[in-house]
Amino acid sequence: MSAISDPIADMLTRIRNGIRARYQRVDMPASALKVELARILKQEGYISNFKVAEEGRKKILRVFLRYGTDGQSAISTLERVSRPGRRVYVGAHEIPKVMGGLGVNILTTPRGVMTGKAARKAGVGGEVLCSVA
Repeated sequence: MSAISDPIADMLTRIRNGIRARYQRVDMPASALKVELARILKQEGYISNFKVAEEGRKKILRVFLRYGTDGQSAISTLERVSRPGRRVYVGAHEIPKVMGGLGVNILTTPRGVMTGKAARKAGVGGEVLCSVA
């Protein structure tokens, strides 16, 4: 099996595919950055929960998807912004709003992984990983 060149894009794709297939949860290899992404998705109410499980020597990130009472997913769009081939960095004052403020940007900043709103408030810029709405 070959290594994944963009593990974040792989995580987002697994979540998108899980939503389309109406899965309750999706599993993926864990990493510190993915766990931080999952923490923000939970904090913002896009997923119901997540946990890191160990299977043998490998750590697995298990993300529990969230659906409304009508069966509609909490996530309508989930897009990778900064890719290995084209990194997207923004200053604190250039952080874009997602869907006019309805969605959330997730950035990696010198102060860790945070939402665009939190980064704007803290006055730090960084790399825009993805946008969720």
